[in-house]
Amino acid sequence: MKKSSLLAVAALSGAAAVVLAGCAGGGNGNGNGGSTEGGGDATSRACVILPDAASSPRWENFDRKYLQEGLEAAGFEADIQNAQADVNKYSTIADQQLTQGCGVMLLVDYQGAAEAVATKAKAEGIPVIAYDRPFEGADYYVSFDNMEVGRLQGQTVLDGLETKGVAPADAIVVYMGGDPTDGNAAMFHDGAVEVMEAAGITPAAEPPGIWDQAKSQTNFEQALTGLGGKVDGVWVANDTNAAGVIKVLQDNNLTGVAVSGQDANVAGLQNVLLGWQTATVWKQVNLEAEAAIETAVALLNGETPEADAELEDGTPYIQVTPTLVGPEQVKDVVAAGDAAYDDVCTPDVMAACEQYGVTAE
Repeated sequence: MKKSSLLAVAALSGAAAVVLAGCAGGGNGNGNGGSTEGGGDATSRACVILPDAASSPRWENFDRKYLQEGLEAAGFEADIQNAQADVNKYSTIADQQLTQGCGVMLLVDYQGAAEAVATKAKAEGIPVIAYDRPFEGADYYVSFDNMEVGRLQGQTVLDGLETKGVAPADAIVVYMGGDPTDGNAAMFHDGAVEVMEAAGITPAAEPPGIWDQAKSQTNFEQALTGLGGKVDGVWVANDTNAAGVIKVLQDNNLTGVAVSGQDANVAGLQNVLLGWQTATVWKQVNLEAEAAIETAVALLNGETPEADAELEDGTPYIQVTPTLVGPEQVKDVVAAGDAAYDDVCTPDVMAACEQYGVTAE
């Protein structure tokens, strides 16, 4: 742990003890003595809100499963719900969970909705964990090292340009970022820019950031038109948006363009294998979920979690290390169970799977 983080955690420990003492006393603000509607102890419940099912398939395919299994294995009840990209639904879910009682809340922010929930939770003495995305008011932030995610993406673009034989200073590169309301998007951007612009890249175009494949595709198509149909590289913040960018490249018969991404989702892995995407950043979800579970369990047990770093506002930041995945590493993602062989190695991708050693075992 960094020295500055030790100070931040130490400063929080007393407050955390008071918070947890309040929870242990059953004070959840609804007058039911800390009991859930089913008669359980509210302090044994971890309340989790996921953001949607569209920005990435990970939330329902992986995070829900890993968090549910891990919390229950630790002996706690897990109430996991999905806001389905609706800030009003996010608030409603939170109110229902708080009425039933929570010992800790683990929230993935969606367009700032988690901030108001955190305020309500802390008013009832319930500690709050920001999971994957940061937001103001959380007691802890558990995520990947998101600046490093960006750096790996920036290096992806440089590697692709080198393969293409284009010097960074001469390259036509478009920046396609994520939704600015997602606190991670700025870190991805800043990490990528740190690497790319240090190598001499100047962005030729930078449309508004968004987590939406169709809109990202439209934005890139318009940017490409403005550049006269010429592009050497595209920094793209995730695989879903990259799929939209790649569709435009394919429609315009543009090959060999350096393209980044993240999430190692099925489409991203296929694009990497087929050479349309230079690499993706694999954020192994079970590792992030394990870190979040350890943090939640520590809080539920009245302990103070340790952190690796801190955000600018002083929030303790528990970091998980991401991994860069090119075609040679796709087999590792499949072997780990973060993508199914049958989903990745479809008939049109089978030859590439065989070339790079992706197997069903």
